[in-house]
Amino acid sequence: MSTNPVDAKGSLTATIFLGVGLMAAVDEIVFHQILAWHHFFDRSTLAISLLSDGLLHSAELLMLAAGFYLFVRLSRHRAVSRRYAWAGLFLGAGAFQLFDGIVDHKVLRLHQVRYVDNLWLYDLAWNGFGVLLLVVGLILWRQARAGAWRSGVSSR
Repeated sequence: MSTNPVDAKGSLTATIFLGVGLMAAVDEIVFHQILAWHHFFDRSTLAISLLSDGLLHSAELLMLAAGFYLFVRLSRHRAVSRRYAWAGLFLGAGAFQLFDGIVDHKVLRLHQVRYVDNLWLYDLAWNGFGVLLLVVGLILWRQARAGAWRSGVSSR
């Protein structure tokens, strides 16, 4: 067993960044580029839409870089809590998905999942997947906290 204490909060934080960046990358690559269903900002010219995709891609890369930096730093000190790391990855991915589906799609109306007549099916699938990711993350987080409590390790 390692003598180095794990960093639960650091593990969670690093992988939340990774989860957000990963889900943003999936959105950008699959839905913006491969399927061409939408751009980040669809309410202007194609040039502005492509610029907005580039800005989203830049933010996604910054999130991934920050998450990888934090995770590697924890790994070098053998301080990664695997349970908290998995929880953070799912929480970050779910948070991005749900934020995009509610705030970007419905509140700000920057774009829709897909421009079709039965949009509610796409919204239901998009937001439902975000909720599923968040629920998995919350279950993993609770299990990590319970495991830390049983072993006497502080989760803060």
